[in-house]
Amino acid sequence: MMAQGTGFFFDEKCFWHSGGNYALTLPVGDLVQPLAAGGLPESPETKRRLKNLMDVTGLSAELHLRSAPAATDAMLARVHPSDFLEKFKSVSDAGGGEIGLRTPFGKGGYEIAALSAGLATEAVRAVATGDLQNAYALSRPPGHHCLPDWPNGFCLLANIAIAIEEAKAQGLLQKVVVLDWDVHHGNGTEAIFYDRDDVLTISMHQEHNYPLDSGDITDRGRDAGLGANINIPLPPGAGHNTYLYAMEQIVLPALKAYQPDMIIVACGFDASAFDPLSRMLASADTFRQMTKQIMRAAENLCDGKLVLVHEGGYSEAYVPFCGHAVIEELASSDIRAEDPMAAALAKRQPNARVEAFFATLVDEMAKTFASPPG
Repeated sequence: MMAQGTGFFFDEKCFWHSGGNYALTLPVGDLVQPLAAGGLPESPETKRRLKNLMDVTGLSAELHLRSAPAATDAMLARVHPSDFLEKFKSVSDAGGGEIGLRTPFGKGGYEIAALSAGLATEAVRAVATGDLQNAYALSRPPGHHCLPDWPNGFCLLANIAIAIEEAKAQGLLQKVVVLDWDVHHGNGTEAIFYDRDDVLTISMHQEHNYPLDSGDITDRGRDAGLGANINIPLPPGAGHNTYLYAMEQIVLPALKAYQPDMIIVACGFDASAFDPLSRMLASADTFRQMTKQIMRAAENLCDGKLVLVHEGGYSEAYVPFCGHAVIEELASSDIRAEDPMAAALAKRQPNARVEAFFATLVDEMAKTFASPPG
């Protein structure tokens, strides 16, 4: 089957996922006052405004816009134990609640989370079969923090892991790379594949942001998976050039050595300079350039088979420009949504001396990963 361009998977129901009564990540009560807007930073608006921007610029018209069926119970059970799924469904049917850490949901939250996983699953299937060349799944709620039996960090189901296991069950994929450039460590994806070598997990994140006790460079995998997990903890303020340098020195060589059948990106935009939950100074162009890098790698290694699955990113004003830049590149589109903050962000980047220091840190990590783990 001839590949047919770029797919964009979304569903209005995913925007209807609701959180609890929080002020940023703090439960309201005692000395924590309610916010005027209310709720967790993980709101529908960053995603909805990205889709709106794509509609207004005309980018949506250049994509294959699709929804997908929800992931079935059998698909979910390949990653999540039955007692967890039963509890999640029961609380959801009873009106909602919270069964993990900062993962509240309303009535029907189980079905919306399964739909979010379904969007990722169908995006992976469509690219793996050659129906699409590449794809973006606007999944919500996100998934990269969710452990098999414990949701956390706004993530209720492990979307990418569910998609990978379904593709493997169908015989569509054997070796997969998950590159996570969300600003927070992809602890859930790491945990699910930690003792396996058929999935290479790479997380590039702000060091000790969230979770506070995971994402260290020394965590390389276990048993058969030893060496198939790479953590790239970057210091706060790393900025545009450091992200691209880490991609060049660590990520791209690891991809070439692994030779995957597909690359999946856990695509968070919370490393941007305007995100309330990070301090990394990335811009829309940072995400554009990383997308270019990973597309070239996919073209060279796996016939361009590339899927991006939406994760974090909490600046309602700026996430749409970051996402638009990424999808422009995926679709090889001439349409542009010019970044209104580009000039200001260029001036806010680390100076040459600081960048040289950050490059030294990246070089040290690259030497570590070049050596056998253990």
